[in-house]
Amino acid sequence: MGATLVFMIEIRQLDGNDVWAQMEGLAGVLVDCVEGGASVNFMQGYSLDEATLFFESVADAVDRGERLAFAAIEGEEVLGTVQVIVKMPPNQPHRGEVTKLLVRRAARGRGVAQRLMEEAETAARVAGKSVLTLDTASDTAERLYARMGWNRVGAIPEFCLLPDGTPCATTIFWKAI
Repeated sequence: MGATLVFMIEIRQLDGNDVWAQMEGLAGVLVDCVEGGASVNFMQGYSLDEATLFFESVADAVDRGERLAFAAIEGEEVLGTVQVIVKMPPNQPHRGEVTKLLVRRAARGRGVAQRLMEEAETAARVAGKSVLTLDTASDTAERLYARMGWNRVGAIPEFCLLPDGTPCATTIFWKAI
């Protein structure tokens, strides 16, 4: 009888060096999500090199204290990630913005997104934030946010494009933390 390896999913808050150390996995998650049709600012044909450049800018923003970054890791594999923008305009020091909640297609349905969001909310609260906002492609993650106590503001039709160029509505949410 062979041994079975069982890995637990760990949610880690990343500093800039951690982002660099997990660069390949983070970039891979982003490319996987775009290839799967996720509306996360990028279009079809988005490359691993482009995703790496994006996460290099995230590492710099984390080092400057402008963003919080998180990764869901199982064994050596990055399954998902999320960020919170904490550097806001002077009249919004109490607010943060959740962005780039991404989970590999193969890891969906395992609670990864919810655990990432819980960690992001907790860290944002510790960072002095009392209100979080986010936007999402309508109908994609709305159930998750509603289940987690987020308040739906409304949807903006044709706000952005899906990676294949199809217009997509975006839904805005907020949550007091």
